[in-house]
Amino acid sequence: MLPTGFTAARHAAPTQKPSDATLLTLSGPQVQPLLKPDEVLEAVREAFVLHSSGKGRVFPVVRERLDTGGTFGIKSGDVQDEALLGFKAAGFWHANRSVGGEPHQATVMLFDPATGRPLCIVDGNAITTARTGAAGKLGLQTLARPDSKRLCVFGSGVQARVQLDLALDVFREIEIVRYVTSRGKPDTDFEAAFAGRCALKHSIDPNEAVSESDIVITATPGSGPLFSADAVRPGTHINAVGTDTKGKRELPEGILQKARIFVDDKTQSRQIGEGQWGDKQDEIEIGRILAGEIEVSRQPDDITLFDMTGLALQDLTVARMLYQRALADGHGTPIAWPW
Repeated sequence: MLPTGFTAARHAAPTQKPSDATLLTLSGPQVQPLLKPDEVLEAVREAFVLHSSGKGRVFPVVRERLDTGGTFGIKSGDVQDEALLGFKAAGFWHANRSVGGEPHQATVMLFDPATGRPLCIVDGNAITTARTGAAGKLGLQTLARPDSKRLCVFGSGVQARVQLDLALDVFREIEIVRYVTSRGKPDTDFEAAFAGRCALKHSIDPNEAVSESDIVITATPGSGPLFSADAVRPGTHINAVGTDTKGKRELPEGILQKARIFVDDKTQSRQIGEGQWGDKQDEIEIGRILAGEIEVSRQPDDITLFDMTGLALQDLTVARMLYQRALADGHGTPIAWPW
């Protein structure tokens, strides 16, 4: 059932009079309790399928560095048959940490495509964290070897924690998790977050950590290659999370030639993902697999790579789920928005 404000058809009349129109706002604290992991996972799965089937569109990505030291981006798209239209404005401002703020900043807006009227504005930080984690989980479920028992994660920040948390849900038999930090020192908060869930070991040598792992997750700011391609053993799966801007990179030279490459979006991978460092490698969009359009037969020695650049449709399907739940249960803050 479509929420109030959405139109069932592309050219249907608006459901509210202009003078009575409202805009629903959902702040960060209001968003967090509405994010149910299973519902987020299904919303992200839907986004991938909609995209790869051509039912959902993603528009050209804006991603620009600012003189302030920040990076600002816009990801937008629509699903015309479902009257879903919107964008996420987001970026990274490293200096926010100096004042106790979150460096990642994101805001999502949904619109009525029949009128252009804004329906909902949502704090996008929690959405971004949750939908990226869900995408990583789908990548592991779909592409990693089911008998994987050793994992390596690069990074110890918010997204590294989310990715590891969901990976441990998928692979209950993980024997050891090695983690690598940018400063080469253990992260006691990271270790405390997973105490009792897995055997966690800080690794100083990234190549050794990779060579001893069945799964590698890279969740860093993408400042450069994190390990050597020769360290990746046959049968390894890599979830590449951090590269989402032109010039960013986490993976080493040569790994794209050795791996079977899977992406959320072919164009984005080549423009702002790890694909920008390859030479027109063959890629398969994960949505085609999730839709049952193609079947991937993974051989024991295959190296697989999921390049996660993040789709606008992920943000929109999750935001729509939140909007529907907020309207149904009386969450959020409506404000008058006549037009």
